[in-house]
Amino acid sequence: MTKAIRIHKPGGPEALVWEDVEVGEPGPGEVRIRHTAIGLNFIDVYHRTGLYPLEYPSGLGMEAAGVVEAVGEGVRDLRPGDRVAYASPPVGAYAEARLMPADRVVRLPDEIDDRTAAAMMLQGMTVQYLIRRTYRVQKGDTVLFHAAAGGVGLIACQWLKHLGATVIGTVGSAAKAELARAHGCTHAINYREEDFVARVKELTGGEGVPVVYDSVGRDTFDGSLQCLRPLGLMVSFGNASGPVPPFDLGRLAQLGSLYITRPTLMTYTAKREDLVASANELFQVVLSGAVKIEINQTYPLKDAAQAHRDLEARRTTGSTILLP
Repeated sequence: MTKAIRIHKPGGPEALVWEDVEVGEPGPGEVRIRHTAIGLNFIDVYHRTGLYPLEYPSGLGMEAAGVVEAVGEGVRDLRPGDRVAYASPPVGAYAEARLMPADRVVRLPDEIDDRTAAAMMLQGMTVQYLIRRTYRVQKGDTVLFHAAAGGVGLIACQWLKHLGATVIGTVGSAAKAELARAHGCTHAINYREEDFVARVKELTGGEGVPVVYDSVGRDTFDGSLQCLRPLGLMVSFGNASGPVPPFDLGRLAQLGSLYITRPTLMTYTAKREDLVASANELFQVVLSGAVKIEINQTYPLKDAAQAHRDLEARRTTGSTILLP
């Protein structure tokens, strides 16, 4: 039997249960993957708590790397022995092995090891769509990126610096500010000590920024809007502090005819060709050395509950992986 983390009802970290599961053989269009490393992401918390509902009992997790053990009928691009990774539904990555739709899986370059892949696929492809497609950052742009010392944030700071942008990042401690600056964040604002809206306005000569990337949600939402220049774009891509409450669309007009979007990686990579293109651009920027993936925490897979506690308490920085 294969071991996996399962959830039988939404709840706290204690809802994560270490169980035996039957994996079986891959069906048409599927592959069976033996995991070597699994990524931890805040979306896993949303699934666990029920903010993003699941059908129970359910697996958990959307990102992993490993080796293909078997392929189902009709699978042409992958074969047993291939090193692969993914960052996509269906949930169930918190497992020693699993079945996965082959069109959601990409082959890894030889130069990228499994742990790095598991730490970067979801966060790295999120950064790719945010800064190359949702708002295509250009050399000379100044952008605001919240949670700059987190997994997505550290990748974003490096990639944005590589593009020639000035990065204003928010963080929750002096240590995180230092970490963000070490990864390309030009101005790190400790929001516990400073008013980030006032500081952004000061840094931009009162003009504001063309784009804000906000994964924090409720606590930063209105402040993020205030940081935008007229016709600026608010990119709300997460809810770490809780969902954004309903608001009056007139606020966008009052603050300068602003735009707002609530994107997801799953939409941007829904087509196979977009998934492959996103992964390849990520691989290229990592292989070039412009972006380095920081794995700052590892946990045994069976201790996923503790990993969730630390993530929610903001005790983690960079990327975190679970090891089967």
